[in-house]
Amino acid sequence: MNQGYLLLLLHAHLPYVRHPEHAYFLEENWLYEAITETYIPLIEAFDRLLEDGTDFRMTMTISPPLASMLSDSLLQERYVSHINRLIELSGKEIERTRREEPFHRLAWMYHEKFKNSRRIFEEKYSRNLLHAFKKFQNAGRLDIITCAATHGYLPLMETVPHSMRAQIRVAREHYESCFGRSPRGIWLPECGYAPGISGILRDNGIQYFFMETHGILHGSRRPKYGVYAPVYCPGGVAAFSRDMESSKQVWSAEEGYPGDGVYREFYRDIGYDLDFDYIRPYIHPDGIRIGTGVKYYRITGHDASSKEVYIPEAAREKAAEHAGNFMFNREKQIEFLSRHMDRKPLIVAPYDAELFGHWWYEGPQFLEFLIRKISYDSKVIRLITAKEYLEAYPVNQTLEPSFSSWGHKGYSEVWLEGSNDWVYRHTHEASQRMHELAVKYAHAQIENKLMERALNQAARELLLAESSDWAFIMKTGTMVPYAHQRVRDHILRFTRLYGDIQNSSVNESWLREIEEKDNIFPQIDFRVYA
Repeated sequence: MNQGYLLLLLHAHLPYVRHPEHAYFLEENWLYEAITETYIPLIEAFDRLLEDGTDFRMTMTISPPLASMLSDSLLQERYVSHINRLIELSGKEIERTRREEPFHRLAWMYHEKFKNSRRIFEEKYSRNLLHAFKKFQNAGRLDIITCAATHGYLPLMETVPHSMRAQIRVAREHYESCFGRSPRGIWLPECGYAPGISGILRDNGIQYFFMETHGILHGSRRPKYGVYAPVYCPGGVAAFSRDMESSKQVWSAEEGYPGDGVYREFYRDIGYDLDFDYIRPYIHPDGIRIGTGVKYYRITGHDASSKEVYIPEAAREKAAEHAGNFMFNREKQIEFLSRHMDRKPLIVAPYDAELFGHWWYEGPQFLEFLIRKISYDSKVIRLITAKEYLEAYPVNQTLEPSFSSWGHKGYSEVWLEGSNDWVYRHTHEASQRMHELAVKYAHAQIENKLMERALNQAARELLLAESSDWAFIMKTGTMVPYAHQRVRDHILRFTRLYGDIQNSSVNESWLREIEEKDNIFPQIDFRVYA
């Protein structure tokens, strides 16, 4: 009989990046890299566990933008082209390194990995990886939860509550269209919470959500069990909170497992190392060097010139060792907690999914080892989902969590500071205008289908402008011009649509053009803003 539970949560999200107007667009690589390095390796691990009959539970966010991109035919076709180029490149690497044994073995490893990724993507799951995740959910192994429609940062929408409601309702409806059921749980973008949000979740049938540690600890009353059991918000929605100790062991590049010198180095890539003329067909068409995913070195140390060759077998052994260490630490944690609680303690360990495989190449191996060790070896821990824990313990303390987020300092500073504060006056003004349009036309008989299309597209443009990813990118200083351009483009398109709708002068040709570019949420109804 186990003494407590571990809830493993992977938050899978990428901003909606789709540019049909360009034959090649650099930022689309974010999706292609995540498919090859994170989503397919996770699917392979889950498939093996399922085939072996291993009893496991995982929770995973698949955000609406990510789900939309995974099911988009244009991006699916472009991913196939992307992986074909990598197969060609790795084939050339096999020939180039034929007299350099350690590199030659790695070239073969990548060649087989890329070919296998193409097989899984095209043949096994017919180019739509949502089919795989849906299969695991239907098997009772994976609890897929949703997120806000475009990962909009909800606490900064308090003055425009119709936007907050639209972010949740559109997400719920999109989840239903993808998975054939209503979502039970939600990942609040950036773990951002403000009092009142739980009421909107309740109105949309959401039963539970996840938030940052101090949101519970600094709630309206002292939580009896700290973060080791959920609490109910006044409206009845359950809030689960992150355990900081388990997070740090995996998150931290300095103190956590991913920083071990045996693991593969993320930054050193043949896209930067090899002769320009040789690598040029596999980098940016304008000749900009970029990562290819073919990396031959391990972390070793901070000096790039002193990196040692990567040894997959040693890294795999280290992943198994770290999985055992992680389980041991959680067992000791639960043994201590269970002596002071009248129920079995719950440790919530949430991570960005892209950490596993993309940033930490051995991350999916670590997860699979951990799941197997807990399933077969541990008498202390059992894996569980939020729904199962609430069924086991339906009576919980009620309190109102406090305003909170994760990120630097924990109170929204990442998404509201000098580099990005200009965004909100534009999104808030657009939100007020969208509400105005929705109220005006919500009950009107719109005989002109062009007008209804324009209203729906205005809602899409606003949602896309509200994505928290743009403010985050501005703060971190990566790809800042692209983030600026995305906010400007969506706000300008919205503003033109607003004027054209008011003047009954919508240009069908231009509308069709932006519908093709920003085609997220094809079934959206602008009335969600009313």
